[in-house]
Amino acid sequence: MSSDFESYEQDFAVLTAEITGRIGKVPKLVGDEKKQMIANVEKQLEEARELLEQMELEVREIPPQSRGMYSSRMRSYKQEMGKLEADFKRSRIAYSDEVRNELLGDDGNSSENQRAHLLDNTERLERSSRRLEAGYQIAVETEQIGQEMLENLSHDREKIQRARERV
Repeated sequence: MSSDFESYEQDFAVLTAEITGRIGKVPKLVGDEKKQMIANVEKQLEEARELLEQMELEVREIPPQSRGMYSSRMRSYKQEMGKLEADFKRSRIAYSDEVRNELLGDDGNSSENQRAHLLDNTERLERSSRRLEAGYQIAVETEQIGQEMLENLSHDREKIQRARERV
């Protein structure tokens, strides 16, 4: 079961990376290309939501003693999904501002360009922070698994030594 979960995890990671890249491209595109990119991102966000649902179903199937680790991963994935949706919403707002400016004949000034650059930089920082948080969580989970394995090996060693002494 956990192999299915891990497969979904990999698909989710690839999909969120693609979404992140496309969200970053939206403000730089114009016209039909921008509309098409927005439609693609919306489609991919829906796929990511479906993957999260599948992952939740897999977590429910996992034995209770192992479920905690997977539950914490799910929380971080849900947070990442929420941040992706917020980033996409911001890029769409920037898109609608551009459309409004085009319709009104406003060419935009340097302060709007600076604002757009600041938003882009903020988004990049947030994505980097999310990646660091996810990496930290994986490291903590790996450490916990390692400790459990060492404890199990220690108990097994004691059993083997007692069996040798009896023989």
